[in-house]
Amino acid sequence: MNTAARSAADRNRPACGIVALLGACAIACRAEAPPPRAPGAPPPAPPAPPAPAAPVAAAPAAPVHAYPFQDPALSLDERAAHLVSLLTLDEKIAQMTHDAPAIDRLGIPAYSWWNEGLHGVARSGRATVFPQAIALAATFDEQLVHEVAGAIADEARAKFNAARKLGNQGRYAGLTLWSPNINILRDPRWGRGQETYGEDPLLSARMGVAFVTGLQGDDPRILKTAGCAKHFAVHSGPEALRHQFDAKPSKKDLRETYLPAFEALVTEAKVAGVMSAYNRVWGEPASGSTFLLQDVLRNEWGFQGYVVSDCWALVDFKEHHRVTRSSSESAAKALKAGVNLDCGSTFPDLKGALAEHRITEAEIDQALITLLKTRFRLGLFDPKTPYDALGPEIVGSEAHATLARRAAASSLVLLQNRKGALPLSKSIRHLAVIGPYATDGYVLLGNYFGSSPRLVSLLEGITAKLDVGAGIQHVAGFLPDRKNPNPLDWSVDVARSSDATLVTLGISGLMEGEEGEAIGSAHHGDRPDLRLPAHQVAYLKTLRQASQGPIIAVVFGGGALDLGEITDDADAILLVWYPGQEGGDAIADVVFGDVAPSGRLPITFPRSVKALPAFTDYSMARRGYRYSNDEPLYPFGFGLSYGTVLYDRLELSSATVAAGAPVAATATVRNTGTTAVSEVVELYLSDLEASVRVPRAQLVGFRRVALGPGQTQKVSFEIPARAMQLVTEQGERLFEPGRFRVTAGAAAPGLRAETLGSPRPAAAEFLLMSAEPATTQALPAAAASPAKP
Repeated sequence: MNTAARSAADRNRPACGIVALLGACAIACRAEAPPPRAPGAPPPAPPAPPAPAAPVAAAPAAPVHAYPFQDPALSLDERAAHLVSLLTLDEKIAQMTHDAPAIDRLGIPAYSWWNEGLHGVARSGRATVFPQAIALAATFDEQLVHEVAGAIADEARAKFNAARKLGNQGRYAGLTLWSPNINILRDPRWGRGQETYGEDPLLSARMGVAFVTGLQGDDPRILKTAGCAKHFAVHSGPEALRHQFDAKPSKKDLRETYLPAFEALVTEAKVAGVMSAYNRVWGEPASGSTFLLQDVLRNEWGFQGYVVSDCWALVDFKEHHRVTRSSSESAAKALKAGVNLDCGSTFPDLKGALAEHRITEAEIDQALITLLKTRFRLGLFDPKTPYDALGPEIVGSEAHATLARRAAASSLVLLQNRKGALPLSKSIRHLAVIGPYATDGYVLLGNYFGSSPRLVSLLEGITAKLDVGAGIQHVAGFLPDRKNPNPLDWSVDVARSSDATLVTLGISGLMEGEEGEAIGSAHHGDRPDLRLPAHQVAYLKTLRQASQGPIIAVVFGGGALDLGEITDDADAILLVWYPGQEGGDAIADVVFGDVAPSGRLPITFPRSVKALPAFTDYSMARRGYRYSNDEPLYPFGFGLSYGTVLYDRLELSSATVAAGAPVAATATVRNTGTTAVSEVVELYLSDLEASVRVPRAQLVGFRRVALGPGQTQKVSFEIPARAMQLVTEQGERLFEPGRFRVTAGAAAPGLRAETLGSPRPAAAEFLLMSAEPATTQALPAAAASPAKP
C-alpha cells in the first residue's frame, strides 16, 4: 500500500483501532473497517454500540458520549488520539494555528489560543489590574505572587464562562494564558524588561514557579488556566532587531543564566506551554531550533506540553533570518523542531510541505495530539469542570482589589529617605501634589493590561488619606516627555507655600515597552539612555530652590533609571513601578506610614549606560550584580524601610560540606526600631576559589519576615548542592573543592548598600570537600560583617 493510501485507510479505521495501535486498550473494536470514503470527505460517525442482552439491575445510567474523545474517563492520550483520528488533513492543520476554527460536525467550538495574563487578564475587557511583573518581582514574596496568579486565573475562568454564554470565542477570551515572561533582564535598556522578574535566575525561577502554579491551580485533573513560559530561551532585545538578530551566548552563560528559570517552570511547575522566541540562537531560529525545543526542552527536561511560536515568528525564517526559501519550508522546519502551534500565518502551508515530502502526516498527527492535550486538560471537551461556577461577580471584585493594593504596597522601593522625610504626617495642613502622573491612569498600567472600572490615581489615593480640612493643591507643572511650550508656570508658587511636596517623575508605557506599543519611543520601545527626561530634572531643581518643606519624588517606570541627578534635590525617592489599578492607594499607604516600605530591587541600577556593554552583546560579563565590578547607583536587592533591622549573626550547619550535600544557614535578624517592618532576608553564595569565571555572588535564598518593634527572629535556609556547582565554559556543571562565603543581608554583597543605608550583612564560610568530610562540627557563627566585593 502506498503512503497516501495508507494514510487514507488509517483515517477511515474505527477510532478504537487507532487507539489500540497507540497502546491504549480502553476502547474495544466492535466493527470491521467501513468502506473507503472519498478523499477529503469527513469520516463517518462511529457505529452505534450493540444493545445489551437484558438489564441486570436498576443502576444510574452511564453518561452518553457521542464520541469517545468526549469521555473524561479515558486518558489524555486516548482522547487526543481519537479526536485526531476523526479529522481530515485540512482540519488537522487548521487546529494548529492560534485561531482554531470550529468543527461543527464534531461539536467542537472555535478556540483562540492567544490570551494574555501577565499581571491580570489582558486585552479582554473588565479585569483586575495587578502591579506589572517587574513590580511583583520587587515584592520578593512567592506566596503573594502565587495568590495574585490564582486571582488572575479565577477571573480568566469567570470571563471564559461568561464569554461562552455570549458566544464570544474570539481572541483574549480563552484559558491558555501566554504568561509569564521569564526572560532574564540582561540589559536595562530593554523596553520589555518591565514584563520580566528581573536579572537574577533564582528570583526569576521562584517568581515564575509561584505564578504558574497559581495560574494552573491544584486540581489533579483539570487546569484552571494554562500557563506559558516565554520567550524560550535567549531573548532580551533590542526590540528593533528582535526579528533578525542572532544571540550567541557562551555555553556557560546559557546554562548559568538564561536557562535555569525555564528549567524550573518545566520541571517543577509543570507549565503547560512554552513560547519560542523570534531571534536566532547560534545561527538557528529559536522557533526552529532542534537543540532548544527537542534536545533541551523535551529530552533533557521532559517537557510534555505544547510549544507555540511567538506571533509570526515563523514568517521571520524566510523574511528576516533568511534560513528558508518558502513558507512551506518554514512550516516544515518549525514542525520538525518541535513547534505544535503557530501564532501566525505559516502553518497552513504544512499542506504544501506534506506535498513536497518535507514532512509526513504522522508528524502532523503527533504534534496535534500533543497540542490538543492542553485543551483536554482545561476541560474544554468535558461536560463540566470544577470551575464552571466561577461567575462574573469575581471579576474586579473587592477581594481582588484588596489583593492588588497589598501587592502594590509590597512592591514599592524606598531608595532614599534623607532626615526621615517619610512617612508624612496625616495631620499635614498644606500639601502640594505636582506632576503629570499624579492624575494619570495610564501610568498605573505598564503593558499587557486589562480594563478596570477603577484606576486609583496618586492624587485620589493621597486625597483619601487626609483630613477634609487639609489643603491639597495639584498642578501638572510640566509635560511628561518634553519641555513646556508655555513659559508661564504657577506650580512653583504652590510648592513654596506647602508644608511638603510630592512630585511625580519618570516614564510610562508610552515611552518603553514592546516594539509597537510604546508609541512615544523613538527606539521601538527601548531606552538607549537611562536618564530621566532633562526637563523633569530641571523642574525638580527649580522646586528645590523654592520649597521649604521636604520634597518626595515618586518615580514611575518599568526598570532601571539614572536617578543620580535627583538625589541631591529630593529628600525621599520612592520607586513605584507601574503599580496597577490600586496604585494611588498603595502609594498613599506607604507615604503616610500605614504600610512600611518593603520592596527590593530585582535589578541593578547602573550609574549610567557608560557602565554597560553593548546592548547587542549577549555575554553576561560586566552585567548585573553577579558579574559587574562597577559600583552601582543602587544594588540588586536594595530597598529601605521605616524601621532599623540588625543582622546579628549567621550560622552554618557545618564548617565542611561534602560535594553533593546541602548546607543549612540560619540568620538572626532583629528589629531595633520602633516601627513594625516586613524584612526581606536575602542569602547569597560566593565561590572564593573557583578555577573559572563565576558570579561574584549569587542569590540562593530569600524570605520575607514580619518583625515587630524589638522582635528577633531566626530565619533558616537550605543551600542546595546544585548552588555550589560551577558551570564550565563548556556549559557543564561540576563540584570543585574550595572555600565558599555565605552572606545574609538586605541587598547584594558590597559596600554600596551600606552607604545607602542598608543594614550591615552577616557572613560565614564553609569548605566544600571533594568527598565526605572528616568532621561535621558546626561552624562558629560569624559576627556581622560586610562581604568583600
